[in-house]
Amino acid sequence: MTGIKLFFIGFLISQTSFTQQFYKDVPFLQDYAQKFELRKNIPGRELLQVKSDRNRLVNVLSSSGLLYPWDGNLVKNQLYPFMQDLNILAVDIFQNQFFYLTDKAVFSNAWAGKIYIEHDMPECSVFKMGDGFSFLIGQKEKLEFFQNDKKAWVSNMKGLSPTEILYSTKNKYFLILSGNAVYMFNPENKKLTKVHSGKNLTAMEIVTEKNRVVFGTTDGIYFLDGKTFESSTPLNKKLPDTRISCIREISGKLWFGSSRGAFVLRSDGKYDYYASKRWLVDNRVKDISAGPDNSVLILTETGLSKIVFKRMTLADKAAYFERIQRLRHIRFGFSAETSLAISGDLSTAILHDTDNDGLWTSMYLAGELFRYAATKSEEALQNAYEAFEAMERLTEITGLDGFPARTYEIDGYQSSDRDPNMPEDKKIWRLSEDGRWRWKSTTSSDESCGHFFVYALFAEIVPDQAWKDRAIHQIKIEMDHIIEHNWYLVTWNGEITRWGRWNPGYVNSFPVNVGDRRLNSTLIIAFLQTAYHFTGENIYREKAYELMDKYGYLENILRPATEIGYVKNQPLSDGWNHSDDEMYFLTVPALVKYAFTDKLKQQYLETVKSHWEVERSEKNPLWNFMYALVGGKDIDLEESAWWLKEFPLDLVSWNIDNSHRKDLVRVKPNFRNQEYTEVLPPDECPMHLHNSAYRNNGGNGGKEEYPPYVYLLPYWLGRYVSTIRPEN
Repeated sequence: MTGIKLFFIGFLISQTSFTQQFYKDVPFLQDYAQKFELRKNIPGRELLQVKSDRNRLVNVLSSSGLLYPWDGNLVKNQLYPFMQDLNILAVDIFQNQFFYLTDKAVFSNAWAGKIYIEHDMPECSVFKMGDGFSFLIGQKEKLEFFQNDKKAWVSNMKGLSPTEILYSTKNKYFLILSGNAVYMFNPENKKLTKVHSGKNLTAMEIVTEKNRVVFGTTDGIYFLDGKTFESSTPLNKKLPDTRISCIREISGKLWFGSSRGAFVLRSDGKYDYYASKRWLVDNRVKDISAGPDNSVLILTETGLSKIVFKRMTLADKAAYFERIQRLRHIRFGFSAETSLAISGDLSTAILHDTDNDGLWTSMYLAGELFRYAATKSEEALQNAYEAFEAMERLTEITGLDGFPARTYEIDGYQSSDRDPNMPEDKKIWRLSEDGRWRWKSTTSSDESCGHFFVYALFAEIVPDQAWKDRAIHQIKIEMDHIIEHNWYLVTWNGEITRWGRWNPGYVNSFPVNVGDRRLNSTLIIAFLQTAYHFTGENIYREKAYELMDKYGYLENILRPATEIGYVKNQPLSDGWNHSDDEMYFLTVPALVKYAFTDKLKQQYLETVKSHWEVERSEKNPLWNFMYALVGGKDIDLEESAWWLKEFPLDLVSWNIDNSHRKDLVRVKPNFRNQEYTEVLPPDECPMHLHNSAYRNNGGNGGKEEYPPYVYLLPYWLGRYVSTIRPEN
């Protein structure tokens, strides 16, 4: 047990040497969507407008009446029976109350229902409230202005076809969009003036702060001065989508609806993009409006989406994900992925096995261990024990000394090899000794990486010595298996698995700038250091030095990551493998912390830094905090906090497409498969694990929910190394 005592001395020292910079976990605005689909039993209804009043009531105007959101659907609004018989043509908000335009009148049910003003424009389609209950109504070739409950002005104009009317409370005028022309009506002198001629105009909005008017077109946006109506900016096409359908200023921010979703202009000139079923019922935006409690309502062709902005901390977000993880992502103790029988319907979730159940579970287990170390949560400790037992059984179920299965499942329910006519010796899913289970036999280096990483962490952190000893036993038997089989993972039939290979003949068969040579050398030396650290048995140290000195593994390990690149006609070298990044950073703690000498430790840290430098552009908090765990400084803390904030609450694998976006700066095709100059926020990308960087397009149509450990591991690691600290 000498190794364990040595660890705790080192552990206490390392706790005081964690990076001094930290993120104070104060509340931020977390966005998520609530979606309401138009019920299929309401046929033939075109959705036109959405508005919300001071009572938090949301009204959706359709071609056949008012609807409102309820229990995931848009349903008929029957609150006022008399309104069922009215031909409602448009809705507006004035003093936070609803006003309605019909073919006969403008009215409101507020103010005791006393406001009811008749008009003589039966073919009207648009109106806008002004000051003092005045309003302007438009129909083809006609405008009427009402003031003090009476008609105060009329204009008949050939060719006029108003599609939108706005009112500027600052400038005291109405703007009317008609085709490619914009008119201004001054209520004071009752004059109508054409102020702008545009091209392909589709929408407009008055920008309060800078006294400007922004116009949307079929090919971008531009701004005019709100007084002179002279151009203040050229046509801007650098947008997520250039086909603008509506523009709204909400709480000082400009929101744009388009044919491919909605987006909001940020203070830095870039855009937050809301598209795909993660955010919207569909992408064809019809209207946008301010919603209840600072939400934003986005009306599309087939439904309504409410973008909610909720103040929460990263800790609050972690607590939410903890519940989701336990509710839908635990299978026999493993962290599991779920398929959805009905796209997006979480009630149809089905747990299923994956090739990397051992690796993914090691990452979930690590998160719970970091959580326990940071908070002493008994729930986290219980979760950790359950996950450990699931992983421990991976070697028990095979019946092969130290050989871990990828995963296991009840016979007949595994994901493949279910053909009853397939001979047993052809199946990669092996029947267990009791005949009830099957275990998957093609275990890879990915799995071993996860095992050694988390068993060491488990032995370091859990308080009970008996549990520690069980983890150390797993380290020993898995290491012994690899040594006894000449640096390979050898399965039930004596065959070497495809990826469980650390033999010098295999490792050094790759050119020096193929990543697998560097990675596999790193893995096996870290495994050996781990085994020596916890058992004190010299065979592991001796074997490590044999590989490093005789077979060049130290040279392989210390090769900077910048030397890894494409090698013609070589396997595993056509592109940067981000799964290798994942394995590398999970191995970093054992490589550095359990180094045999201080000199090696410093050398290892330098090569780890070289790999981290390459990965910095991903803004991945897991890589950053792993680097901090081994003593790295300047760990891109703001970028890490940004990633955790931007990680979506909706974990469903919706189809997401960013390929059309013109607001992003593309880079030339490259070895790392990076598409844009900077990484997109996670909530604008398809769901993916930490081994899928720069994945901007994809998804599986809402048929899967990803496990929340993807967030929980980096968050709790950040807490563990004190780069994230609670507000109090």
